[in-house]
Amino acid sequence: MPTEPAPAESRAASPAPAATAAPTTAAPAPRKRRSTATDLGQIAVFAAVIAALGLPGALYLGGTAVPITFQTLGVMLAGAILGARKGFLSVLLLIVLVAAGLPLLSGGRGGIGVFVAPSVGYLVGWLAGVAVIGWATARLLPRYRLVPALLWTALGGIVVIYLFGVPIFAAITGTPIGVAFAGSAVFLPGDIAKVVVTVLVAKGVHRAWPGLITPRPWPWARAAKPGAEASGAA
Repeated sequence: MPTEPAPAESRAASPAPAATAAPTTAAPAPRKRRSTATDLGQIAVFAAVIAALGLPGALYLGGTAVPITFQTLGVMLAGAILGARKGFLSVLLLIVLVAAGLPLLSGGRGGIGVFVAPSVGYLVGWLAGVAVIGWATARLLPRYRLVPALLWTALGGIVVIYLFGVPIFAAITGTPIGVAFAGSAVFLPGDIAKVVVTVLVAKGVHRAWPGLITPRPWPWARAAKPGAEASGAA
């Protein structure tokens, strides 16, 4: 005996089969690995650039124990192109290799003896200077206007490096600090030229390859934002 079809109400009430969710694939991990590999490559490349800029040798003027080299240009470029973290690590990598005995500083200098020489303060200043330049560059982007870039690069690449290099030089050699600062004036023309070259190169690089440094707000702009929002809400 044929059975009657179920009423429409019961057919409507019966739950529909649950749709199977499409499997999702997580891709952030491979991107993170690629990003890390890219960062390591950039750090190694700029450490090599700084080392290569020491190949022309060192020039000693006025009997000073601190040589004039092109390597400070590489330090400035590392901060202005890679930013504070990667720029700092590239300079640190170079210094570690020098400590291991590789003759990567201008004039073929390397080994532990470099760190008791009168110029050791400038190596410390490289680390501080590249961090300052990279920190400021992240806040100058994406516009990267020339005048502020020149001022901040000079602050990190000249003022900060001298603030470490000159006092340590004076302490090691027994030179009065005023005399040591006056003697460092011989480096200024070359260092100012390095600042100009750094800013022009960095501007072209950031225009051609945006995203090398993530733009960040200035601290005072971040502090002023909550106050502006509160006044707007009132």
